[in-house]
Amino acid sequence: MNKLDRVIVALDVDSKERAIEIVKQCRPDISYFKIGKQLFTAEGPQLVREIKALGVKVFLDLKFHDIPNTVANAVIESAKLGVDMVNIHLSGGSEMVRKTAEKLNKYFDKNGTKPLLIGVTILTSLDDNTLKEIGCAFNTKEMVKRLALIGKNNGADGVVCSPLEIEIVKQACGNDFITVTPGIRPEFALKKDDQKRVMTPKMAFENGTDYIVIGRPITKAESIKEAVKKLANELK
Repeated sequence: MNKLDRVIVALDVDSKERAIEIVKQCRPDISYFKIGKQLFTAEGPQLVREIKALGVKVFLDLKFHDIPNTVANAVIESAKLGVDMVNIHLSGGSEMVRKTAEKLNKYFDKNGTKPLLIGVTILTSLDDNTLKEIGCAFNTKEMVKRLALIGKNNGADGVVCSPLEIEIVKQACGNDFITVTPGIRPEFALKKDDQKRVMTPKMAFENGTDYIVIGRPITKAESIKEAVKKLANELK
């Protein structure tokens, strides 16, 4: 798998038309796309089906966090849409993660290919000061490690973490435990926006991540095709 196959473009837009346009402009170089809360709320499950029908992979980024049964059932419904990756908040605790993983595995014993179950650790918009503000006793790196181990020990396939915590997760959970890394800014677009823990794509892959998530540097570029070409050059 080459590095561009491990790039997930975030479709953080408000309409089906714009999302499909981005997918088509990124293809064939990039074939993995993230649908998050804004687009899913605007267009609903049918949009997921339409994006999948374009022959690409989909990471459904809804970050489920609720009582265990509710999260498990929501993940099953997401999986029925044919997505390739779905995520939950690991701060929901061991029971929530375990029940979701068990239900997902049971469903896919008889139904197609199971999507990757990925746990959210600490959002890249947060830092030590934010964790202190909400009463967390540990710093960002320690919390990411603790949450990653909850995922690892309860059936998750991997985690979402910032690029600064890739090594921590791999050391704690093993190299086979997947890391999905937002907070990525190519060299041609190093403005951090609202993300505080960032890294370039090349550095993230060198640090051992499995997938990187890139949004605005691609989707807000004057020319998406040109931005994808620049990214490909950076990753050589």
